[in-house]
Amino acid sequence: MSKTAKHLIIGSTEACSGKSTLSVAIGSQLQEIGFQVGWGKPLASVDTLGHGLERLDTDLSFVPTTLSLVPDEQPPNLLSLDSRTLLDRLHQESVQTLDDVLKHYWENAQGDILLLEGPSTLDEGALFNLSLPEMATALDAQVLLVMQFDTRSMVDQLVAARKRLGDALLGVVLNSIREEEAGLVSDEIVPYLERQGLPVLATLPKLSFLQGIRVSELVRYLDAEVLCGDDHLDLVVESLKIGAMNVNSALRFFGQGSHQAIVTGGDRRDLQIAALETSTHCLILTGQIPPAKDVLAFAKDKEVPVLSVATDTLTTVEQVDSLFGRVPLNNPDKVSLIKEHLSRDVNVERLITLMGLEMPAIAPHG
Repeated sequence: MSKTAKHLIIGSTEACSGKSTLSVAIGSQLQEIGFQVGWGKPLASVDTLGHGLERLDTDLSFVPTTLSLVPDEQPPNLLSLDSRTLLDRLHQESVQTLDDVLKHYWENAQGDILLLEGPSTLDEGALFNLSLPEMATALDAQVLLVMQFDTRSMVDQLVAARKRLGDALLGVVLNSIREEEAGLVSDEIVPYLERQGLPVLATLPKLSFLQGIRVSELVRYLDAEVLCGDDHLDLVVESLKIGAMNVNSALRFFGQGSHQAIVTGGDRRDLQIAALETSTHCLILTGQIPPAKDVLAFAKDKEVPVLSVATDTLTTVEQVDSLFGRVPLNNPDKVSLIKEHLSRDVNVERLITLMGLEMPAIAPHG
């Protein structure tokens, strides 16, 4: 990519804020307009999910594939941040300069704009001189922050980020806004941020499906045995409920949810049947107690996967709950949702103006 190409770092102040989602939403719109877009992630990560399980950084393949990028539009990641890498760094006497490690982000890609997915926070990577502010300075890049909506701490974090990033902070995107919060956002928070010189380029609604987990991912992370429903593991779970009450209460409780996973003891036939009579996408039985045959027959008829795990109900719930919003965006339906809906909520025209980009002379043919 030539040194005149624009660099935009999509960053955040906390992990799992929606950087990959925003990369796809912005990148796909820019491509539709006619820009040649590149994407990179200088600091990749291995995510530890809180109970001994790790996953590789699948953004490195997901985003380029989704945006149909060619190799020249994908500068390689510079560092994969895991426990081993951190420990090795503590024993090193020196670290490469930013000019050395970032130079191919100027030289080895082609296009008009290079989108860079930043670290999880403003400080992650500082041990390697690869924190978000350091990247922005080294690449003369502009920064777009995406924030999970939180009225208590979000504005403080944005004001603090502005003080650290200065003029490099191009604007913000407020993500995962609940319907009941939309009025507060539009009437109070957005006007305040704009008055502070923080352009708000999108206010994105909370979409449970994007935070959801495929049943196949639950099988992997829980090390579960699939008792039935092997051909329905692509179902997406959007919420989680515990079955530990009497059956009448359970029917009302389960009936209030949709696309849910229900965790209950393997010996609770009454709750298992009640769960299968509602909008359940997965039944997780704890304690490795085999269910009754009629439960499995009912589950097969309803096309609901039934999983068996060795852990107790509380531990299983904690494990599943830690996964929401942290699993890869590897479902084609999620990609469609981002491109067809969320991308339209991002004010890309304003982004182009703020970045000082010129519109392509010829738009691509549809």
